[in-house]
Amino acid sequence: MLDNDTKRLVLAHFWIAFIAFFVALLLGEWQMYIRSPLRDWIGNPELYYRAVTAHGSAMGYVFPTLVAMGFGYAIVELSLKQSLVGKRWAWIGFLLVVLGTITAMVPVSMGLATVLYTFYPPLVGNAFYYIGVVLVVVGSWIWVGLMSVNLYAWKKANPGAAVPLPMFANLAGAYLWAWTSLGAAIEILFMILPVALGFKSTIDAGLARVFFSWTLHAIVYFWLMPAYIAFYTLVPRAIGGRLYSDRMARISFVLFLVFSMPIGVHHLFQDPQVGSGMKFLHAIFTGMVSIPTFLTIFTITASVEIAGRLRGGRGAFGWVKALPWHNPMMLAVAFSFILLGFGGAGGLINMSYQLDFAVHNTQWITGHFHLIFGGAIVIMYFALSYDLWPHLTGKQLVAGRLMRTQLWLWFVGMIVLTFPWHVVGILGMPRRMAYFDYSNPEIAPQAITVIITFIGGLVLVVSGLLFLLILLRGHRSMRIELPEFRFSQVVHDEGRLPAALNSYALWLALMIGLSVVNYGYPISQLMTLKQTSVPAVPVGSEP
Repeated sequence: MLDNDTKRLVLAHFWIAFIAFFVALLLGEWQMYIRSPLRDWIGNPELYYRAVTAHGSAMGYVFPTLVAMGFGYAIVELSLKQSLVGKRWAWIGFLLVVLGTITAMVPVSMGLATVLYTFYPPLVGNAFYYIGVVLVVVGSWIWVGLMSVNLYAWKKANPGAAVPLPMFANLAGAYLWAWTSLGAAIEILFMILPVALGFKSTIDAGLARVFFSWTLHAIVYFWLMPAYIAFYTLVPRAIGGRLYSDRMARISFVLFLVFSMPIGVHHLFQDPQVGSGMKFLHAIFTGMVSIPTFLTIFTITASVEIAGRLRGGRGAFGWVKALPWHNPMMLAVAFSFILLGFGGAGGLINMSYQLDFAVHNTQWITGHFHLIFGGAIVIMYFALSYDLWPHLTGKQLVAGRLMRTQLWLWFVGMIVLTFPWHVVGILGMPRRMAYFDYSNPEIAPQAITVIITFIGGLVLVVSGLLFLLILLRGHRSMRIELPEFRFSQVVHDEGRLPAALNSYALWLALMIGLSVVNYGYPISQLMTLKQTSVPAVPVGSEP
């Protein structure tokens, strides 16, 4: 069970995360509204891009980081059966994330850091925006350190024992984040901040983009780690089944660790500073990262089938009907897999060196990452919150029908939002456009798709509001006595684990080694080239 201090710590992380999420959700809907033909153009594109910066920064950096941190602290006590070591440091990390968020968002709200959420020079915003991002990252690095310290303490007390799967997976997310965030940290500290603080007036934009690509795609797998931990360790238990294979789960997490890093240059297929050979190598590894996802789909589907058959399901597909579809966790995992399938299929287009040319910087890309993050990942954030909430508050969470309604609205809203983006993306509609002239006969037929996406976004806002109301109701409901929290149990005892599936030394070495191979050459080449810097463009100035 969680002790009271840890409950407050986890709740603090979750509530700040969900508040940031809802504010960002409103900003996203506003962006779609002002771009639609439902109202006259506001006349100031800077306001649109200011909202995009705030929306992306909150959704991409603050919200998932706090969810991963809070969930990680809960996992330590619930899976290791020990008190969290370093609670004071955990609170310091949390406060740094909050302080960093405020520090970054103030200049964004003032229009001083309208750089979107990608750190792409030569456009450079106010220094406090980048200082705020650095504080968020430093706070999260404290979490990474505490995860390692707590595992060390547990191993010291349990020599030779198998690390519980939830903690093993939790460490995969922590180590992945520590390494992938390093790229953006180097870019900000050594390239952007000297310019933002006035010490330099030029910047190597090509090299900076390569460092940011180090972080840009691997961060997606950091986002999904809490969702995948929920797949393996919460879903089978919640629906009355058992996990098909503990070893398969561990293999999936270590493969994410290895293959998530050396793939970011596929975001730079259109950039000339990286050679075609390195781009091809990153395209290959982008395909490889689908392997742990396929393993996960197989393992969780098998685990769900076990639940259906334990409930009396017979025949090839009778188990599907026998599943507890009234259970919010069952709905969430089904919706997540559907959205993951659509988003992953779109990702195959993005990773192709040739096909990427057709959809690069179009609304296709917007649809793709909203399906993956906003769809497959966030819907599992909802589910794991519902599962943990009674154990965090000590009170009953009685809103089953409302939870199902909320999940259905999020699923339907995400489909309505993203599918039109894929269609118009193929037709060439650019993303990150503040305004469309619908009087243009070439653009006019696409106006209906913008209205449809606005309706989808409205459904998502309603779903997000319901989510917050359900959690608030949980704080005001009846106090109950709860049984000990359990993670999913495996079907069969798989015996002694091999050392490679009970520690991370080998996989960390592979992660770092592949990163050096895939990034070492382009970074070293660009660093040795002369006269590659260009004048920086401060926000608000003309290039």
